[in-house]
Amino acid sequence: MHNYGLTSVAEFLEDFVVYRNLVPMDGRLSSLAQMREDLGIPDAVIPRKSAPDYARVIVSMLEQARALEASRTSIARLIYVGDTCLNDGTAFCNICHAGNWPGLAFIGSEKDAPPRVEMREQKAGTLYLANRWALLRDFDEFCGERDFPVDERTAVIVDLDKTALGARGRNDHVIDQARVAAVRRTVESLLGTAFDPERFQTAYDVLNQTEFHPFTTDNQDYLAYMCLIVGSGLWQLDTLVKAIRDGRVMNFVQFIIEVEARAADLPSDGTMSLRDIHRDIYAYVRAGDPTPFKAFRYNEYRETVARMGTTTLPVPELLHHEIVITQEVREMALQWKAQGALLFGLSDKPDEASLPTEDLMEEGDPPIHRALTHAVGE
Repeated sequence: MHNYGLTSVAEFLEDFVVYRNLVPMDGRLSSLAQMREDLGIPDAVIPRKSAPDYARVIVSMLEQARALEASRTSIARLIYVGDTCLNDGTAFCNICHAGNWPGLAFIGSEKDAPPRVEMREQKAGTLYLANRWALLRDFDEFCGERDFPVDERTAVIVDLDKTALGARGRNDHVIDQARVAAVRRTVESLLGTAFDPERFQTAYDVLNQTEFHPFTTDNQDYLAYMCLIVGSGLWQLDTLVKAIRDGRVMNFVQFIIEVEARAADLPSDGTMSLRDIHRDIYAYVRAGDPTPFKAFRYNEYRETVARMGTTTLPVPELLHHEIVITQEVREMALQWKAQGALLFGLSDKPDEASLPTEDLMEEGDPPIHRALTHAVGE
């Protein structure tokens, strides 16, 4: 592995990036809010990455972006670079279907095994599953062999989280560390002297297990809130786990409704009282906001940028402590961009965890895709 110096994802994506709220960073492109009526997407619904409506929004953004850079050129094919077969693979197929484009997708993850590629044929195109990020170079040759030119009529989607940044199997654990640190920082700040580090870690480790993903819908806002409520003593962890397993509490919405019924038992003192925080989160949940725990997500942004471009360690330690850009993705993205392809970045990370607040922006803190960090790869 080598360190290729400081750069940012914007080097190859510029502001053609969209986070969870589907508001493009390039203001020339329409946001979800501006497309709702034309696409028939109901108010207050923000489609998630694997949903067909999400694909329809992304296709519209891609077509607008292509028209900005090459007004007489239309998109004829799609390349997708991601890290998960289920989420990214589904998004790839949906986007190809919505755009009526043929496609090829590279799904990468670093594994401690001999280099290997598996092909999965889908109606939309082929999934090229690789256990080395360095195999992205072979994927480029594969595109040529498939008579699939990467040129001005090709849209290239690059997943940000655990693909362009914090490559899965190589560096993704630092992204997870930032998220856990943000949950802890948030819960500790709200509980103050009542914060019990051991109780918090136990609650987080238990409730973050796959067994409870159907309950939390694998939503980290929900998990952070549950850790807060357990830390406050309003619910005991054992009691909550039993209630979930027995089916007495079926889902997170039911859980927060039960907390609301006992909200008077939450502390109401201080400028950020638990009762006030709960009421804010409860209101966001009732409004259908998938990112209801704003304080946690603001802290996630801080913990993430704090782990980008801040060290001068040797590569092994760098991969352990810093969220780095995947050099193989950067290298291929720059090559495809030079060949005329449209590069566009997708992130399922909430905007609140990806963009600085107004006060941090005034201090010069950048969006995640513009944050400088080291590029590392083979």
